[in-house]
Amino acid sequence: MTMDAESVKLLAKAGAIAIGGIAPAFAIGKIVAKAMESIGRNPESTEKLFVPMLLGAAFAEAIAIYSLVVVFTL
Repeated sequence: MTMDAESVKLLAKAGAIAIGGIAPAFAIGKIVAKAMESIGRNPESTEKLFVPMLLGAAFAEAIAIYSLVVVFTL
């Protein structure tokens, strides 16, 4: 069974969006988990950790958006 060009293109798109979606999901999970662990150990640090945690999650989510843009340009 041979694959035509359209099938290969579709497979490349699926792989790009899968990798581009899984990696940021793990990164956001780790960022939030570590922030919650830190807040649990030191509740007074909530104000200091909240904004950097949100920025880190936003930057990780931007990677997923970049992969989506790549998929649409393929």
